[in-house]
Amino acid sequence: MALIAFNKPFGVLCQFSPERTGPPRPTLADYIDFPGIYPAGRLDHDSEGLLLLTDDGRLQSRIADPRHKLPKTYLVQVDGEPDEAALAALRRGVTLKDGPTLPASAERIDDPQLWPRDPPIRVRKSIPDSWLRLTIREGRNRQVRRMTAAVGHPTLRLVRWQIGDWTLDGIAPGTWHAL
Repeated sequence: MALIAFNKPFGVLCQFSPERTGPPRPTLADYIDFPGIYPAGRLDHDSEGLLLLTDDGRLQSRIADPRHKLPKTYLVQVDGEPDEAALAALRRGVTLKDGPTLPASAERIDDPQLWPRDPPIRVRKSIPDSWLRLTIREGRNRQVRRMTAAVGHPTLRLVRWQIGDWTLDGIAPGTWHAL
């Protein structure tokens, strides 16, 4: 059984094959030369961070399937400075167009001093930004971004830091480690 932790850079597609239409974008094949493995879950092209890949279908399902409620922790840079009411709403669960989310763990954190993003996020002098650590146990499409927007703080940068017990610690962007 193979299990790989990859630090997916911004703009990389979570697939090995190129898209058939539009301008070419980097894929996992540009970074990982390890036959027979597949992503256990996804990260949008505009999200960064931990992606687990495996050749074991059962493990892939255990990691990716929301029924198992494996915690996924994100470091989220947001517009503005969320107050306790916004954090409490995230902790209770927010209602999105596709229904209410499960309660999340949400806290403000200091700037985590991550690697620079290419391209950098937009900066507005009149609106401060801040960082959250958000842990969810489901995985709807663009869920974290939709949750922060629902409490009035759109996401500027999204980095998945941890899935279950697996973390991104020590893995540089665009590199992977066998676990």
